[in-house]
Amino acid sequence: MTTTAAEPESGSIWQTLREAVRGTSADFTKVAIGRAVLLLAIPMVLEMLMESVFAVADVFFVGRLGLTDAVATVGITESLMTVVYAVAIGLSVGAAATVARRIGEGDTDGAAKAAVQSIAIGLAVGAVVGAAGILFAPSLLRLMGSDEAVVATGSRFARVMIGASGGVTLLFLINSVFRGAGDAAIAMRVLWIANAINITLGPCLIFGIGPFPRLGVTGAAIGTSIGRWTGVLIQVYCLTRKDGRICIRWPHLRLDPPVMRGILSISGTATFQNFIGTASYMGLIRIISGFGSAAVAGNTIGIRIILFALLPSYGVSNAAVTLVGQNLGAGRPDRAEASAWKAGLYNTVCLTAIGTIFLLFAPPLVSAFTRNGEVASHAIHCLRIVSAGFLFYGCGMVLTAAFNGAGDTRTPTLINLFSLWLLEIPLAWLLAYPLGFGPTGAFIALSVGFSVLAFISAWIFRQGRWKTLRV
Repeated sequence: MTTTAAEPESGSIWQTLREAVRGTSADFTKVAIGRAVLLLAIPMVLEMLMESVFAVADVFFVGRLGLTDAVATVGITESLMTVVYAVAIGLSVGAAATVARRIGEGDTDGAAKAAVQSIAIGLAVGAVVGAAGILFAPSLLRLMGSDEAVVATGSRFARVMIGASGGVTLLFLINSVFRGAGDAAIAMRVLWIANAINITLGPCLIFGIGPFPRLGVTGAAIGTSIGRWTGVLIQVYCLTRKDGRICIRWPHLRLDPPVMRGILSISGTATFQNFIGTASYMGLIRIISGFGSAAVAGNTIGIRIILFALLPSYGVSNAAVTLVGQNLGAGRPDRAEASAWKAGLYNTVCLTAIGTIFLLFAPPLVSAFTRNGEVASHAIHCLRIVSAGFLFYGCGMVLTAAFNGAGDTRTPTLINLFSLWLLEIPLAWLLAYPLGFGPTGAFIALSVGFSVLAFISAWIFRQGRWKTLRV
């Protein structure tokens, strides 16, 4: 069903939901803005929810081993993986912005070329990071403040997770190509399948169910990696189908240095932008690790639950990337701006509701992940304090993504640098140690950093300089 500008925005929400999940042929430069946001955001939210389940499923099943060191292993390794996520998301920004701009211009061949160049970059980065993880996993765990018990328990887990991280890079990157083109439903289905494999295979390998060996915490890493790489194979197949918005053919399969440089010019700054954010989380973990494994495990559980809220919200933010990019490509900057504000409103309402649930029901949520009283106490404080910043961060996430969709990765990079490094990390250390708040001080600083980021993003976005950039 192809939609047009005359299509009413209200319509049937159930019709919109079905169309979003099944896939739509709507022109996102013409369809009513509210409907466009929903058609893109619904599958993107479901996609990001599936991605968040990867991390939560691991800590959930590993928690059933009853070993604090095993849970801490997952948390510390995941904090190392945030560097991989930063690179993957940064590359994804360049791919999504370039593909969306080409689709908005009606240049489908240009979009396919951009997809191929993005995948080539992802393969190269994945190979380098994977080799480093295999060789240096124990040293990386020690660098993050792990004691020798955690290193002994988690070295193989870390080697598998980081060594197979090329699957993370390609999974994020190729899904961003689909999203930039407007094929959000395909990206969603890929994550569903990958996560179904993870949830099914993970506990079998952790606990040795049926014919599978009992591998403990390492089994979680193997199940997750197999799920992700299966998703990548499905993505490659979908990119060659003739009925997609992007269809890669043999003429597209060659390196194109000008296109690659264009993607890297966006992705380089975006990668640094995301590295600032994810490295700030590593800094928080380093501060919290000074209070012992229970504090780290509690933070791990709290943050993983929060990711159920934040990662789906990245789905709404990714809708803004596509809408801003395609509408700028079609020469409609005012519609691009209106789309970002609409997506920001939806995200704020959603995150505020979820944050309220976390504030009220933190103890029963945490109890599903641990029976250790000390770990649970830290997790509850993390969940309640960090979720208090959701009221502001919902809009901030979308506006940051909108800058990136326009190809302006420099502005959100500077905002992240100020809010997360110049403010959040020093504040976390000050509250945690000199002022005696302990791990709670780090949680307070995280919430403050989120909120400040949102206010600065809104102020700069209204000035509109992002509308004039060429991609």
